[in-house]
Amino acid sequence: MNNLKYWIWFTQAIGYCTPKAKQITFLYDSIEKFYTSGEEEWRLSGLFSNKEIEKMINTPLSVCDEIISKCNHYCYEIICIDSPEYPKCLLDIDDPPAVLYISGVLPDIDDRMSIAVIGTRKASMYAIRSSYNFAYNLSKSGVTIVSGGALGVDCSSHLGALAADGVTICVLGCGINYDYLRENAKMRRDITFKGAVISEYPPDTSAYSYHFPQRNRIISALSDGILVIEAGRKSGSLITVNSALEQDAGKKIFALAGPVDSHFDGSNKLVKDKVATLVTDYKDIIDAFDSVYVTTELDVSSQPSDDIIDVIPIKGKTPENINGLKTYDLTDAPVHKTDLNLTDDESAVYYAIGIEPVHIDKISEITSLPVFKLLPILTTLELRKLIKCVQGRSYRLN
Repeated sequence: MNNLKYWIWFTQAIGYCTPKAKQITFLYDSIEKFYTSGEEEWRLSGLFSNKEIEKMINTPLSVCDEIISKCNHYCYEIICIDSPEYPKCLLDIDDPPAVLYISGVLPDIDDRMSIAVIGTRKASMYAIRSSYNFAYNLSKSGVTIVSGGALGVDCSSHLGALAADGVTICVLGCGINYDYLRENAKMRRDITFKGAVISEYPPDTSAYSYHFPQRNRIISALSDGILVIEAGRKSGSLITVNSALEQDAGKKIFALAGPVDSHFDGSNKLVKDKVATLVTDYKDIIDAFDSVYVTTELDVSSQPSDDIIDVIPIKGKTPENINGLKTYDLTDAPVHKTDLNLTDDESAVYYAIGIEPVHIDKISEITSLPVFKLLPILTTLELRKLIKCVQGRSYRLN
């Protein structure tokens, strides 16, 4: 517990996504010894800037007590970089997280084949169906599915793994208890019964935009291979691919090809540039790995039907009962339109609104736009009949 406390202190002082945590493990017997060595030793180590040293001096060890107490309250496990149970695959990268916060049970990722299934939040129905099917069948074959818990491809990948009674890991770019994507809250709870929701950020940490590129290195590090379902040329999924290639030149990258005039242009380029292997079936991925991984042939009758996949939402409600495959009928539900020629702020607001009513204060929180800037944007979207005002100052898709 002592080491844990000092590692939390270190992240509060220095931050996240830094190689310095790993360097400390090489130079010092323990993080406690590093802490007690004090300012002079910190300067002599040559690891830190003057600004970082000032932050360490001014960060009290007591800041850790509230974080540990909150984790105990929520029954979150905390493991640090020098814990015996810390995944060895994370130690292989230059900037492993110093601390991991875990809800659920982190599977033995080092001895189990794992595939990250990733793609755009603005996924097409073809991508939703494909990510669900790939995750379902890979899970049935004993593969752990890793993804980021976002809407679109991430969501359907996690749901596919859960429907197969498989194991999945959701890596968040915020604190585990932060109210991020409320429509996926039940899915995240279900994941904790068959896998884990994890984050390097302590409870109550907001979802800042720069957190997501940082968390992508964890997704790639936990995975033996990356499956890109649907990604544009500027997609965050390509950051995950680049992280994987930087971490391990032999890490396998797979991609699903799609129409040239769609969000698949990034995925298609990966195949064209021979960065990724084109796949059309989950067995293409299984066959790409050595026979050390034990796989199970699927009973065709157990595979999910297209009728089920068609009602997996891109936005809005998620299935009420994953294992029973009970779903909402979303046939007539509104979905986000594409090619609308929206400004960046208009697009951020539009995609912050789903099937369920969202209050203007929540939209402001999601988009980081003040209410006075939101009001004219919301009016514009209403006039274009893209959204509808309901229940006072709440909005939903039209």
